[in-house]
Amino acid sequence: MKSKVLFLVTVLSLMSFVSNAQRGVRIGYIDTEYILQNIPEYQEASSQLDQKVQQWKTEIEQRLTVIDSKKKQLNSESVLLTKELYEERLEDISFEEAEILDYQQKRFGPNGDLMIQKQQLIQPIQDQIFAAVQEIASGKKYDFIFDKSADVVMLFSAERFDLSELVIRSITRSAKRTQAKSRADRKKAAKEDVVPVVNKEVDERQKAIEDKKTAREAEIAKRQEAQLKRRDSLKAAAAAKRQKILDDRAKAKAKRDSTNASKTQKKSTTEKGKNARKTDSTAANAASGTKTPAQLAEEKRQQKIKDREARKKALEDRKKKILEDRKKAKEEREAQKKAKDSVPDDN
Repeated sequence: MKSKVLFLVTVLSLMSFVSNAQRGVRIGYIDTEYILQNIPEYQEASSQLDQKVQQWKTEIEQRLTVIDSKKKQLNSESVLLTKELYEERLEDISFEEAEILDYQQKRFGPNGDLMIQKQQLIQPIQDQIFAAVQEIASGKKYDFIFDKSADVVMLFSAERFDLSELVIRSITRSAKRTQAKSRADRKKAAKEDVVPVVNKEVDERQKAIEDKKTAREAEIAKRQEAQLKRRDSLKAAAAAKRQKILDDRAKAKAKRDSTNASKTQKKSTTEKGKNARKTDSTAANAASGTKTPAQLAEEKRQQKIKDREARKKALEDRKKKILEDRKKAKEEREAQKKAKDSVPDDN
């Protein structure tokens, strides 16, 4: 705020200082936002960037939805899983979630693709605006040109000092001169120049602008290369971590399979011994003519099954008889009602 006040005070001092000079101070202003809205190339590139941003957002939302569904499924199946399986699946989900967050940072972070492409989109237009302003100020002898959309507060601005349309026409005519193919088109575009006077100072400024633009592009390319290297290193580290997890999981699984196989073999040997002893005992009891407790229990169970089936059959027969009696009674009632309805009325 102090810098703004000092800047305005300096401007007013300069205006009062040259008020008695032979030529008055010429001041103009531009509206950068209005200029950008009226440049077709910027609008088209901005629309393409918005579509790309929407595509990135949709992709991230879809992947996050898949992660949420996996988390819900894991929570619902947690009671059926062992602790190791639960932790493995949870680790896989966390790894995928970290990948999505890294992708989101890559697209929308401070140094992400969105910021880089915005900078690449607006920087050439800003350079063209700056060049046009320098050319107009030099040719039309302006002392000060402000930007209405910048931080400097303009409490009042008369439209006759608005140079935005001049800047737009200057940029448009520069584009026409660049795209002109024939001599007649180039001549026609040259006649439409907003500022016919171009001095050496403007050329030097233009050259300085181009040099600055080249240096900026080189810096952006260097930054992008560093970002790609960092991204590749992070990706390689993540792949190595994932491979290590898979290897550890495979080793643990092999160890569990080996333990389970030994347990199964031991259990099978134990059961074979029990069955052999049971067979020997049964054969000995059969030879002696006495029944074992297991045979007695089996006979008792068979007897209970027979009794249950007999009771079930008796219940079914009783139910069937009741249904037949009901049907017969219903038919008798219907026959009586029909006979009663068929008796003629004496009246």
